[in-house]
Amino acid sequence: MTQSLEFIGMIQPREQSEIHPPRGPAIDNGYLRESTLAHERGGFDRILIGWYSNGPDGLQLAASLAPQTERIGFLVAHRPGFQAPSTAARAFNTLDQLSQGRAAIHVISGGDDVDQARDGDWLGKDDRYLRTDEYLDVLKAIWAGDRPVDHDGIYYRIQGASPEVKSVQAPRIPIYFGGASEAALRVAGRHADVYALWGETKAQVREIVTHVRAEAAKHGREVRFSLSFRPILASTESAAWEKAERILHRIRAVRGSAALGPNTKAPQNAGSQRLLEAAALGDRPEGRLYTAIARETGARGNTTALVGTPEQVAEAFLEYHALGVSTFLIRGFDPLEDAVEYGESLLPATRRLLAEKLARAQAVPA
Repeated sequence: MTQSLEFIGMIQPREQSEIHPPRGPAIDNGYLRESTLAHERGGFDRILIGWYSNGPDGLQLAASLAPQTERIGFLVAHRPGFQAPSTAARAFNTLDQLSQGRAAIHVISGGDDVDQARDGDWLGKDDRYLRTDEYLDVLKAIWAGDRPVDHDGIYYRIQGASPEVKSVQAPRIPIYFGGASEAALRVAGRHADVYALWGETKAQVREIVTHVRAEAAKHGREVRFSLSFRPILASTESAAWEKAERILHRIRAVRGSAALGPNTKAPQNAGSQRLLEAAALGDRPEGRLYTAIARETGARGNTTALVGTPEQVAEAFLEYHALGVSTFLIRGFDPLEDAVEYGESLLPATRRLLAEKLARAQAVPA
């Protein structure tokens, strides 16, 4: 069993979630700062800043937040193909310098043709992963370089790219990677330091962990694993399930008021398809896993929940930890309030239970 444990939260530039339709300007500086500080005070290791075709630039958000924080890391989502890998290499290393070694990149090739087209990308999904593979080759070569880097490939031709802007972290900033298709898993095996998947059944997690490890072994590499959930907590188990049902009904009300209707279009990305496979097993397919919200929203994002008291959800985390998951990316449906609650109860409970489990294992005679 892996012994490390990392918690990643997610910040939004304004209050928004499935139960909070976005309002006002795209950036609410007060909310953004308050949310970031809540995660830092709560003991999160990193915060994810997502990529949206209609959202503000994540690198600039992270750079603005770095001097307002002391410890927390910034995991910035990045879609290859919208800028040259040489400029991205400098941009992320610049953030690492400005944050004094707290930058990380979350590489997402893009799983929706319509969303990609909004920013002018017309490649099909498999071609996007081929481009990502080449993009990361160039990015890593520049980060590792001690002299100008040349590259002549299918998607990029670069001559004399400068490695002058170095990262604080050695040998480079960490690469997180998302995508569940066969093409994505091949790229993950070559490049990912941490492979990120959404909250699934234990059988699904076991299967994809095995697959990614096999792909990584082809290149003599090891990969860590991140799992995403939307924890729903209450002081008792029954209250937590009642809260989960209330959230589901609020999502239906929001969708109805927005005249969205049921989301019947099948998602293109494999991660969403895997969530819907879990949802097809029932609203509560195993243990604390709750998939009704994923089914209701068409699994357009990380929408599976773990439901229970903080102690019970922490125990569920440890069950996934035993399968090889060392990172949990968690966010709530009331994003700021839930981040505070996670920091006060869920994170300490999980770390305590893991420490107790490790202590028991060490106490067993050989």
